[in-house]
Amino acid sequence: MANVVCGEATFVACTGSSMLRRGLSCSSLCKNGSRFRNSSPTWRNSENSFLKRSYYSPSVVISTRCMSHRLRKSVQSSSRVLLCSVSSNQEQLESTETPCEGVKKSTETASISTNRTHTCGELREEHVGTSVVLHGWAHAVRNSGGVNFIILRDRYGITQATINDGCSQEVIEAAQNVRLEYCLELHGRVNLRDASVINEAMATGKVEVLVDRIEILSRTRPMPFLIAEPTAKQLKDSTFAEATDETKLRYRYLELRRQSLQDNLILRHKVAMATRSYLDSFNFVEVETPILTKATPEGARDYIVPSRVHPGQWYALPQSPQLYKQLLMVGGMDRYFQITRCFRDEDLRQDRQPEFTQIDIEMSFARRENVMQLTEGLIRNIFQKVAGIELPNPVPVMSYDEAMLSYGVDAPDLRFGLKLKDLSSALESSTFAPIQAARELSDGLVKAMVVKQHSAKASRKVIDGYTDFVKQYGLSGLLYAKVESKDGSLSATGPLTKVSDDIGPLLEFLEAEAGDLVLCAAGRRSAVNAGLGKLRVKLGKELGLADASEVKYAMCWVVDFPLMEYDDEEGRFFAVHHPFTAPIPEHAAMLKDPAQIPNIKAA
Repeated sequence: MANVVCGEATFVACTGSSMLRRGLSCSSLCKNGSRFRNSSPTWRNSENSFLKRSYYSPSVVISTRCMSHRLRKSVQSSSRVLLCSVSSNQEQLESTETPCEGVKKSTETASISTNRTHTCGELREEHVGTSVVLHGWAHAVRNSGGVNFIILRDRYGITQATINDGCSQEVIEAAQNVRLEYCLELHGRVNLRDASVINEAMATGKVEVLVDRIEILSRTRPMPFLIAEPTAKQLKDSTFAEATDETKLRYRYLELRRQSLQDNLILRHKVAMATRSYLDSFNFVEVETPILTKATPEGARDYIVPSRVHPGQWYALPQSPQLYKQLLMVGGMDRYFQITRCFRDEDLRQDRQPEFTQIDIEMSFARRENVMQLTEGLIRNIFQKVAGIELPNPVPVMSYDEAMLSYGVDAPDLRFGLKLKDLSSALESSTFAPIQAARELSDGLVKAMVVKQHSAKASRKVIDGYTDFVKQYGLSGLLYAKVESKDGSLSATGPLTKVSDDIGPLLEFLEAEAGDLVLCAAGRRSAVNAGLGKLRVKLGKELGLADASEVKYAMCWVVDFPLMEYDDEEGRFFAVHHPFTAPIPEHAAMLKDPAQIPNIKAA
């Protein structure tokens, strides 16, 4: 199983009947509510009703609704129309009555648009002399010596439109009325820029469009924040006044115009397409499973939905499609996958959120090696097809015990060092209270890591911050030592020096050097591993160790998980990986002996 965490958005194209003229992405329309059953769209259009499009297929109905007339007028009055704007022209509506049979793919958006000929990121030198029609938003507007420039933006890129004294007075006056983020339709001819004004930073920077017609499709009030994102220089100089997260979320539909967010959505789309293509080549079948379902015991609390039809009873939103994919396997559908939504009612953390998307795969008659080979190929294919990145082949394999020993977590970041070392044997004779207390625990553990050349930067305030960080994982604190050199031998200062009369052998065991910072934790095994393991990742980011690594994507398999572990607070065993994993065959008999349960490995 591989997780894909990406954002999602639902785009709403809202205007009246003439919305179809500019917003339609099919080659034909059906008038008067005519209904076609062969996977073609149904359009219903009325000033006092919803505009609705439905696609019919044997398994699913996909519907897109626009706002009602009253709500639409309210939106237009505040100038917050997203995709297109109202116009009284409806000539394109009457151009055809043939049902749409699907959109033909093309690099030119004009093939699926009513009158746009090119996108704003498409024009190059070979288009010089071509008459074009562009749609987009005014990304920048300026006047220089009586010449007006409009940088027009759509999701494909930006193009400079020029209005000079060779244009008609009507066009000049229209250009002077354009403000930032006005939605425009521009007609003109592509012209080669003078060599002195070529903008190499723009993909379309060698050409411009000499405008002969401007139509303002939608006006807007001043923006609550700039749609243009900060440049590297602005970020470096701190000269970009960015809006707060609260403001950006309030005007989310405006933030979605930013290139970075649109790139995220496009990336997610490409990942989904690459996933479907790859798994289909191995005879996997994509099956959509229900969202309203029965609660199943998994790793988090369920979201529940009350039933109106059955008072006092509830549905649960699925934490995963576990029940249904097992039904499919038993039912003979031996290879299944789904890009599915999952819902988990749990506290927000860095790698947890209430709702997320995952690639869910199930296959029958398979061994672990088959699943690993398939999944590894899928991830490698996604990186190659979507990002052009070649991953190591094969991906390294690490045991669960090795990961916990060296990294403290079962999902180690291998882009940098900072490995943890077990000091239990090295300090077995120590009488220092924290070490002795850990040694007396049934699951006690003492570990340390060496942060290279960090001693001078680690002030008491910084170390206190590290201590507060690990406390949230159950540790009572941290022991530290700052390594220094005196008279040619290593010594140290800090609480860790109390573990022994002579700290030298311990520093040698840790392979510490002068200028290093040693961080040590003692306590229950789970707390020590989690605290130091998470602190290691935190240091890797804060000190730039991960970014400085030559390896940008250091993936690995972690195998041989324990089947269960005991939770002292709950007083019972919990599944380490998930409750649907069987023990390896040779450990199955150990289930009868409670003392052996922690030693059972999952298949």
